[in-house]
Amino acid sequence: MWMYLCSALAALPLVYLTVKRLFPYLKADILYIVNIVRILLKFAWRRKRRRPNLFALDRFLEQTVACPNKPFVVFENDIYTFASTDQKSNQVANALLAHPRYTAGDAVALFMPNEPAFMFTWLALAKLGSPVALLNYNIRTKSLLHCFGCSKAKVLIAAAELKEAVEDVLPSLREQGVVVLLMVQSCDTPGIESFCDKVDQASDAAIPCSLRSHITYKSPAVYIYTSGTTGLPKAAVVNQNRLLIALAVLSANGVSSSDVIYVNLPLYHTAGFIIGFIGSIETGSTIILKKKFSASQFWDDCRKYDVTVVQYIGEVMRYLCSTPKKENDKDHKVRLAIGNGIRAEIWREFLNRFGNIQVKEFYASTEGNVGFVNYAGKIGALGRVNFVHRKLFPYSLIKYDTERDEVIRDANGLCIEASKGETGLLVSKISDLAPFVGYAQNEEQTERKRLRDVFKKGDLYFNSGDLMRIDKDNFIYFQDRVGDTFRWKGENVATTEVSDILTLTDCLKEANVYGVQVPGHEGRIGMAAVTVKEGAQFDGSQIYNHVVSYLPAYARPRFIRIKDVVELTGTFKQLKVKLVEENFDPGRIQDPLYILDDKLKSYVPLTAQVHSSILSGSMKL
Repeated sequence: MWMYLCSALAALPLVYLTVKRLFPYLKADILYIVNIVRILLKFAWRRKRRRPNLFALDRFLEQTVACPNKPFVVFENDIYTFASTDQKSNQVANALLAHPRYTAGDAVALFMPNEPAFMFTWLALAKLGSPVALLNYNIRTKSLLHCFGCSKAKVLIAAAELKEAVEDVLPSLREQGVVVLLMVQSCDTPGIESFCDKVDQASDAAIPCSLRSHITYKSPAVYIYTSGTTGLPKAAVVNQNRLLIALAVLSANGVSSSDVIYVNLPLYHTAGFIIGFIGSIETGSTIILKKKFSASQFWDDCRKYDVTVVQYIGEVMRYLCSTPKKENDKDHKVRLAIGNGIRAEIWREFLNRFGNIQVKEFYASTEGNVGFVNYAGKIGALGRVNFVHRKLFPYSLIKYDTERDEVIRDANGLCIEASKGETGLLVSKISDLAPFVGYAQNEEQTERKRLRDVFKKGDLYFNSGDLMRIDKDNFIYFQDRVGDTFRWKGENVATTEVSDILTLTDCLKEANVYGVQVPGHEGRIGMAAVTVKEGAQFDGSQIYNHVVSYLPAYARPRFIRIKDVVELTGTFKQLKVKLVEENFDPGRIQDPLYILDDKLKSYVPLTAQVHSSILSGSMKL
């Protein structure tokens, strides 16, 4: 018996090495699965024990009681503890309650850059049971009115620096009877009321829970605008249940109350708001809030505030790697970078230059119902797939025809699953555990994201619009957006919507919009192949003014190619593949080519010299 035991013990190292060689990611898989199960059980227990229901706001109030004097938000030279943040939000809430045209529960739109007042105001509105529309502070005129209208908001709260943008749409807002509050001490513009003075005079007394007693897990919490529709963004509905689940984003990646997280991505978007702000509420971490991203100040801020966790998108990492090298590049306390969209070569360069930082690449979308995490740290992959994850959130990669821009179906009208190693369209089954809520006031766009009869008649899946590939080791990689969408400057651009906007001009008849790659840049930049109306002439100045009026900067086609006809498939869909291949190279393209010039405020001819300047990087895009 003793001999058998000794033999077994002696064989253990060999067994361990064999298992590690055959299943190199087994340990990471087990730890991830255990973590997912732990989180699900934790939130199920919280929901069960709480009456009334537990929401993200309640977690903030719990942290305020548990650690009132702990710094929660640091902005420039100002420090706000959990307790002072709570008090500030109470003042905002009480100031709103005192307004005769606001009722608790009314939808409210926030039009603010990254600043503490954004957080105070959101918390205040959560206490009042009001859903909040987070408006992109870069949008103007028609896009601003469209976004505001999607939420059916009755109140607009804007930062002082955005007064001019508000005044541009004020006549329309006044017609709708909207209450417009500006974060200033006084305002003499008719139709705009000062709000800071009211907040300063308001009580910081706690807000009664009864004002939000009507809230359920399915109630909308925030509207986050996806950039997928560019000039006419879609308002993705994030309900209270989804926001509650979002609390776990940072804690699931090992972030704790001792961490200091650097939030420089916009709070109006998912990354800044849900991961940075809401995620820190759960962990009790301190947020270092930056008004906007600055590559030159990034590491100095990290050193100054002892930052341990940073957020990124692909462009952020590239910008950081493009800064001049310094001797103290590795002199910091950052241990974790969490985000998405980093290319493999930038990932390697980032680690080599800035030290042993754990990079947690993930995949998710504001409105989507599936996500992945690269918990094993495989460079280049956006996540790892496993059996348990797929059982909880059924997803698949299905075959997709990029030429026709449509899914491939078999003789029975069902989709065909892509083989391992083959690029396919990511779809995820819509269920109670993985719902797709859709877009506010936009059933047409919501329906476009629903894919029916995928693997059996009557089933329903979410169409991510992303082409992906799973390798032999079960790592999943992003390949591209489907034909009607591309990504530039960290934002999604929907080509169909840009095409529609271009054809509203007096001189353009048709427009086929697509994204083209630019050396040294993440994603694809916008380009349009257009036809000119009969009897009209291409007017670069008119088109420039039109796109600036309707589209944010990242969505404006940087290049325009004039063609005699827009080529179509047999099913009358626009052909893009050849156009994408030909790029914006005047050496390959015989058609007239134009480039957007912000200085001249026009589209001007694209010369070989300008093309060379773009390729060399001397001309910024």
